[in-house]
Amino acid sequence: MLISLRPAAAHADRVPAATAASTAAAAPAPAPTVVIGIPGLMWSDLGEHRTPTLWRLTGEGGAGGLSVRTTRPSTCPMDGWLTLSAGQRARMANGNCGLPSAPVLPGQPVSGGVAPPEGGAVAPGWQMIKNDNAHTSYHAQVGLLGDAVHKARMCTTAVGPGAVFGLADGSGKVDHYVASPDKATAADWTRCGLTAVEIDGLFRTFVSAGVDPKGDQVPVPRKKRLAAAAAADQQVAKVLAGLPSNAVVLIAGLSDVKPQAHLRVAIAKGTPFKPGYLTSSATRQDGLVTLTDLTATALQLLNLPQPEQAVGSPWDAKASDASTADKVETLREQDVAAQAVRRVQGSFFLVLGSTQLVLYGIAALALRRRWKGQGTRLRILNGTRFVALFWGAIPCASFLAGLVPWWQVPHPIPVLIVTVLGFGALIASVSLAGPWRGSVTTPGLVIAAITATVLALDVMTGSNLQINTLLGYTAIVAGRFYGFGNQAFALFAVAAILTAAWLAEYPLRQGRKDLAIALVAVIGVAAVAIDGLPAWGADFGGVLALVPTFAMLGLMISGRRVSLVKVGLFGLAGVVLVLAISYWNARSAHPTHLGRFWQDLVNGDAWGTVTRKFDSMIGSLGFWPFTVPLAGAIIFLYFVLMRPTRWRASLLDRAYAHSDTTRPALVCSLTVGIIGTLVNDSGVVILAVAFSLAIPLVLAATVRALELDAPGGGTPGSARPEPRSAPTG
Repeated sequence: MLISLRPAAAHADRVPAATAASTAAAAPAPAPTVVIGIPGLMWSDLGEHRTPTLWRLTGEGGAGGLSVRTTRPSTCPMDGWLTLSAGQRARMANGNCGLPSAPVLPGQPVSGGVAPPEGGAVAPGWQMIKNDNAHTSYHAQVGLLGDAVHKARMCTTAVGPGAVFGLADGSGKVDHYVASPDKATAADWTRCGLTAVEIDGLFRTFVSAGVDPKGDQVPVPRKKRLAAAAAADQQVAKVLAGLPSNAVVLIAGLSDVKPQAHLRVAIAKGTPFKPGYLTSSATRQDGLVTLTDLTATALQLLNLPQPEQAVGSPWDAKASDASTADKVETLREQDVAAQAVRRVQGSFFLVLGSTQLVLYGIAALALRRRWKGQGTRLRILNGTRFVALFWGAIPCASFLAGLVPWWQVPHPIPVLIVTVLGFGALIASVSLAGPWRGSVTTPGLVIAAITATVLALDVMTGSNLQINTLLGYTAIVAGRFYGFGNQAFALFAVAAILTAAWLAEYPLRQGRKDLAIALVAVIGVAAVAIDGLPAWGADFGGVLALVPTFAMLGLMISGRRVSLVKVGLFGLAGVVLVLAISYWNARSAHPTHLGRFWQDLVNGDAWGTVTRKFDSMIGSLGFWPFTVPLAGAIIFLYFVLMRPTRWRASLLDRAYAHSDTTRPALVCSLTVGIIGTLVNDSGVVILAVAFSLAIPLVLAATVRALELDAPGGGTPGSARPEPRSAPTG
């Protein structure tokens, strides 16, 4: 059972004032909410006897992995506290990732004219911190949480210097301040509706270890780290002992400790959190929440509306009967999987690309060489074809690897690689296993259809294969947690285009052009819906690329002329469609980034999002001496694909002669890759992933065409179609 935690009051601005007032009057006073920040705490730090308090809370409440990514690859404690303050990714500018500065107390010199209240404190340098975050690409409004609490005429208590930065209002003030949990009295724990507690002993252990002459973190022995975790557990026990029985406790690992990012601990105990796994609308993954969700959760527990500037979603508790040990192990393995993918992901791209380039070179030599004996030549062609199909299946196999719990073994990376290769061989074998093996395009069609179907079913059922996947995303990077990432979009888009084009081949051969066009239209509409709807793919840029590309494919299949004007008009239709989806999503209780873009558009803030995406895309292209030749090469490739004989690409022309739809399939695959590159922030990665599927499958089709054209090249029992000239489009 999924428990929704957002109260009706969260949208009081959408109901009449009298109704909102009566609702607020009737609502019971919220229970005290206590946020305990333990920077650096991981699930591998917990043990039943070593950390008994945290262990017990894990069993009694909701637990999850906490993605703490803010504006930098590694999140510092100050970044974490400021993100809690803003409900948006925030940072401490020019910080050295050290301990938070001591707050300004009553009676101490004050800068900027902001004096701390009696018994309270002021965050030092607050105005500079506000100005810096307001001008980042995320436009974080630090002080948002404190302002929301004060607006409701409630007070805040900060225990520890870091907690001051988490709860400070717009002026930098907290109402009550205690230097450490050990110095808090019974009255301190019950004084305010919202209390934040800093327990920083684990992080101090790393600070004390220092850095080496190269500036790298000196490793902290595991025994010392676990001792620090045990000490933090004892402090948590002291805090809990002073809290009222109805208090709701939110425990957050809050930040990283050097040298690398990890998933951290998230625990929620108290009404309405039941034993189970934490999740949120921001992740849609059981056992996974984000740091920005922490702000939304605190606001909701206090029955306060969530401002639009706070982008997170409240934590929910997904009930589970799992034992505490099983929960801890599952969440620990989640981080193991994320770390393994992070370490091998860059190498996977490099190996996939370089291996395919080597394959193309070997294939070119094999296809042009005059082998002694026709049998030898056919065996070489047949082997080249299978290898091409195998590498075309690898991208899909990288997602299917998520079906195998490779992260549970002692050495997960080798098992992950073997699993991907195994699934790739299986898919390639299936593509040649049926009566269609003698066809030029059907084996490639099988792989494309499997790829598109696997990715579509995955995003429609929770995106479980996307998370911690070589071509997907990880919770550590925190680019997204559900739907299509940029690489998966590129793969899905090309797979859908190839599937539609090669399926249309069959009615075209029967002279049923209308049916062929209808097939392309149906697959195109389905692809756009799966990619763009917030409940599934939730992909803004994908809609912009798919709509004009499928329209272009339909025009080419029908034999009509394709022009820039027509493609531009369909591109405009894609813009209208994606804005309509964004408008619809903005009206939901938990908008995705699609809905938030519409809100930014209405508020006049959308340009910041557009420029951030554009800057990321431009950054992926590198410097102009590389970009200009790349653009020229892509334009030249268009001419080659359209008129291969004119450019002496006779091998490609052989595939065109056996298939009326291979030319449109290739041209549209290139087109969707280019548009996807321009409208997404991953840049040329999208084009590279598109090529990683399209080129091997077309190479396999070309090789099979050569086999069929060779004397005795037809396989027994296979139909040998007559060569035909493809339409020029």
